[in-house]
Amino acid sequence: MNTRITSPKNTAEDQLAECIDKFTPEMAKAIRAVRAALRKRLPTANELVYDNYNFFVIGYCSTLRPSDCFVSLVADAHGVRLAFYYGSTLPDPAKILLGGGSQNRFIRLASARDLREAEVEALISAAVAQGKAPLPTTGRGTLVIRSVSAKQRPRRVPEKPARRR
Repeated sequence: MNTRITSPKNTAEDQLAECIDKFTPEMAKAIRAVRAALRKRLPTANELVYDNYNFFVIGYCSTLRPSDCFVSLVADAHGVRLAFYYGSTLPDPAKILLGGGSQNRFIRLASARDLREAEVEALISAAVAQGKAPLPTTGRGTLVIRSVSAKQRPRRVPEKPARRR
């Protein structure tokens, strides 16, 4: 069950920070760096945030409808990915997209620097171009916390106990 955060005391940025802070400091830093790079690349896109059972997701959309998201930052305890909602239809000559579903595809990101690679930039550009609604040409996108699940998988990989000899 999804529960919306409606606390009047916290801004959307404060709520987003709370979601990201559930991760290890290293992972939180990576999430923030990828978000900053995507914000710089897509300044007019709306950010739709979902902190669901399996994944933390920030979708970048031309509208406030989730189906209009063309790319998403996706994170769990094991890493950060860049997901393409309609990835199965994107041109991928370098064959970097992963996933075998009928619609979504993703790439694993080692760092935010991966977003600057020509193949990744081409995928982002293609995803934006094939979007149902065009991105606004001016202004700044809105940050919207869409849902936060009460029950979630751990956002940190549990440490392995020391082996006994």
